[in-house]
Amino acid sequence: MTETVARRLTGVAAIVAAVAFIIEVPLYFVYSGPPPDVNVLSRLLIGIVALACLVVFVTALRELVKQVSPAYEWAGSIAGAAGLVYATITLVSSGLEAGAVIATDHPIDPTIAVSGTYILYGSISRLMLALFLTAVGLIVSRTKLLPRWTGRSAFVLAGINLAFVPSLFFGNTPAHFYAANGWGTTALMGAFLSYWLLALGISAYRSGTRLTPARAAANVH
Repeated sequence: MTETVARRLTGVAAIVAAVAFIIEVPLYFVYSGPPPDVNVLSRLLIGIVALACLVVFVTALRELVKQVSPAYEWAGSIAGAAGLVYATITLVSSGLEAGAVIATDHPIDPTIAVSGTYILYGSISRLMLALFLTAVGLIVSRTKLLPRWTGRSAFVLAGINLAFVPSLFFGNTPAHFYAANGWGTTALMGAFLSYWLLALGISAYRSGTRLTPARAAANVH
């Protein structure tokens, strides 16, 4: 994979994942009580698509780091591994929610009813995202792989995610901001990730069209 292809694939995957996440998050706030099955299954399906694109994104990002700065391939591997763990955890959570909704003959709110997802969506996901974002911030700051703001914003988001790791001690009421499954811990952090991914994806894709002729020719060989 050439650097140009890696940059464009990284960008496209991040953009598609971000758009899917941006569509998914508001669906959690459409109903005040238990939502109908179609709402839950629709938002989970959109989330699954987003996570599949996220897997492509972190894999392409790791390859891009390998192409541009082999000395920091280890950091790319950490980012890739943390991203894959985050995607896997969230996919498992989505499966638990979907299974509970399909198996129940009346509407339920899976954010409350499926207790096994509290920590998966909350503290565990926040810690894995903090690790991923820290690695991305380190990569960008040391290699100038992308604009400087992407690295700085990654560090800021990593810190915010770390602040929500202790939320597992604060109950399981989704309407509360700082709870194991609270809207701050899950939805707000998801929204932050979505828009950060969108901005980074656009930046990564555009960087693939701005390589100098000499650098682009070197990539071919």
